[in-house]
Amino acid sequence: MDRVRESAPQLASITPYDPKYIPADAFMSANENPHDVSEDIRHEIERAVRKVDLNRYPDPLANELRDMIAEANGLERDWVLVGNGGDELLFDTALAWGGPGRTFLNLPPTFSVYAANARLTNTAMVDVPRKGAPDFAIDEDAVLAAVSDPCNPVDFTIIASPNNPTGLRAPHDFMERLLAATDALVVADEAYFEFSRMTSRPLLEANRNLVLLRTFSKAFSLAGVRLGYIMAHPDVIKEYLKVRQPYSVDAVSQAIGCVVFENRAKFEPGIRAIIDERDRVMEGLKVIPGVRPFPSDSNWVLFQVEDAAHAWEYLYGKGILVRDFSDAPLLEGTLRVTIGTSEQNDAFLANLRDFCMRKRD
Repeated sequence: MDRVRESAPQLASITPYDPKYIPADAFMSANENPHDVSEDIRHEIERAVRKVDLNRYPDPLANELRDMIAEANGLERDWVLVGNGGDELLFDTALAWGGPGRTFLNLPPTFSVYAANARLTNTAMVDVPRKGAPDFAIDEDAVLAAVSDPCNPVDFTIIASPNNPTGLRAPHDFMERLLAATDALVVADEAYFEFSRMTSRPLLEANRNLVLLRTFSKAFSLAGVRLGYIMAHPDVIKEYLKVRQPYSVDAVSQAIGCVVFENRAKFEPGIRAIIDERDRVMEGLKVIPGVRPFPSDSNWVLFQVEDAAHAWEYLYGKGILVRDFSDAPLLEGTLRVTIGTSEQNDAFLANLRDFCMRKRD
């Protein structure tokens, strides 16, 4: 038959997530670690992968990796769940705590996948916008009022800390007050916490409604492998188990994850170097005419620039790919640059300065 039934109605308003990942000499758009895993760790990975029985299904729950993460955090296995990247676990959150008749509290501007998952699961959404410039701080009073509204109860919220794409972490005292104010599920998306040096981990045992979400993609240079995990009370983990896909984390990824997590201390110098470079890039942006960088606790810097869309084109013409948010609601006129190698950062700053000076001539 030369026709097909229409897809689910909620898809009509969905635009597929597009990271705008296109060829470039310097990839500075996707918040990846600019350095691959070291050769010694790669050799360990190769040995571990050779031991994987490719004809057998993987451990459904990645229990070896689960145990390693739990032990490192002073927890038991049933407090941890591993997923196919943080993205799978974010979608599982919407499946388990969202749906028709349920409400998600969103804090835009933030990671667009949160809102997309709410729409895909027919979850109602309440927006509490951030305060905007100079730092896109959370409107704490408005968030606390929203989760306390008896007329429109909130079922879950996601607080990115640091927040992507604006940069700042959520204040610890705000997270304490939020958790105390509601029984809604509060997911602290800590995908970039290694660069902020701050975590809500101390609040975990005392707050059954807290979920910590983390990833191997950023600090541990495994964006190409797809591994993430959550830590939460075992009762919460059980609900995630009801909606997750079976065998979602393949055996090869599990083997790689175990090697990398066992060697995680070896990534610390690289993390410190990215933090140092972030501060250097921030200072470099401050002295370019027409550029306004926003404070960041992560491995990127969001900045406003005159004629941002053309600035993006100019940089890309020089082989430098940054992320264009110039038309995004609440982020108009902004670009986001991921911290790269020192050479990439130098090239980015020099070319952006050249663009801005040409605009002024």
